Amino acid sequence: MILLCGAIYLASRPSRPPPPPRVTACAVTAGRQELQLTPGQAGIAAIIAGVASRRALPTRAVAIAYATALQESKLQNLHYGDLDSVGVFQQRPSEGWGSAQQIENPVYATDRFFDALVAVPQYLSLPINVAAQDVQHSADGSAYAQWAGVGTTLAAAFTGADPHAVWCSYSDPVSRASLAAAGRAMTTSFGLTALPDRGGRAMTVSVGAAAQGWAVTAWLVTHAAEYGIQSVSYQGYRWLGFSGPGRWRAEPSTRRGPGDPAVVEFG
Repeated sequence: MILLCGAIYLASRPSRPPPPPRVTACAVTAGRQELQLTPGQAGIAAIIAGVASRRALPTRAVAIAYATALQESKLQNLHYGDLDSVGVFQQRPSEGWGSAQQIENPVYATDRFFDALVAVPQYLSLPINVAAQDVQHSADGSAYAQWAGVGTTLAAAFTGADPHAVWCSYSDPVSRASLAAAGRAMTTSFGLTALPDRGGRAMTVSVGAAAQGWAVTAWLVTHAAEYGIQSVSYQGYRWLGFSGPGRWRAEPSTRRGPGDPAVVEFG
């Protein structure tokens, strides 16, 4: 009788609800607010910041690039546009920006944008929309002004001026990692070299400054699904976007390895 009652209790006890499904999304933390991005948008933003890092351009230049890209393509690498415009900045082959195939490479397009931007006299002291218009020669240059604030916030995060501000969470499980390929792609943007570590199970990137390191981590977490990157560690923080919450977490000092604070590790 006692066993029977126990069986009835177990059968009638409500089961725990399943955990909520993981979502795929990226975000920038800015104070108490978050700016939501798709991984595609965040990946392009990280590429733009990487090219700026390679060229030693200031955060203001990145903010101008973001305001331009947000207006022109919503930070997407479009294969279409007005007339023959393509790419993240909607550059036109007929206007001498390069071939459509070249412009559709975000690294190439960003380099060409910055080539034109740094040629604008005193561009750093101009309002963001004015500097953008001096590069783009758009029909309505005033439209860039609406993105100046967002562009400035994104620039602080993706250039690493605001540390560990860029994070992503992914729902799909990681299949096979392509860490060497990730390192080569990162090098194309930043000009930095990724080297194998820990028997090839991880890669490391040496950086020249803390902000540059956080810019590299932004690139890695926004390209994690493409290359199977499961974890990124830097300056006592760790990102686990497939098994963890997706946000950066400070590692207790007892769990930290003897890593170099000037080295980003991913694996």
